[in-house]
Amino acid sequence: MRRPHVNVATVLVDPAILRDLELELAGLDLWVWPIATTPNCPDGPRMAFQIRRKMVEAKGRDWDCASEWAAVWISFGDSWYRGSESLPWAAHATLWDKLAEYADHTRYRLGLGGVSVEMVRRPAGI
Repeated sequence: MRRPHVNVATVLVDPAILRDLELELAGLDLWVWPIATTPNCPDGPRMAFQIRRKMVEAKGRDWDCASEWAAVWISFGDSWYRGSESLPWAAHATLWDKLAEYADHTRYRLGLGGVSVEMVRRPAGI
């Protein structure tokens, strides 16, 4: 049986727009977690480096511009879930549409992965 996880998109973000993107996504109940500094992420800086490198190398020279960008996870807040049902397609569409608005400053692969619940748990009241 799969351990409890949170659905996330893994995205490379130009640091020049990271804060603006984070604020826009928060308004949509989408949460940005820079992997290098994510609480409870074992060796976050190394994991961020490895993920970034793997993503950039997979695209050859097309993503060379992102070789120094921030690797982040984007998770979906509670408002997107309805009990134990799967994450609705509207949540996916909202995220991909917003990232498309930042196409010059983000690189990602369509699709979600999963990370441990403990790594991207928001503090109470947020």
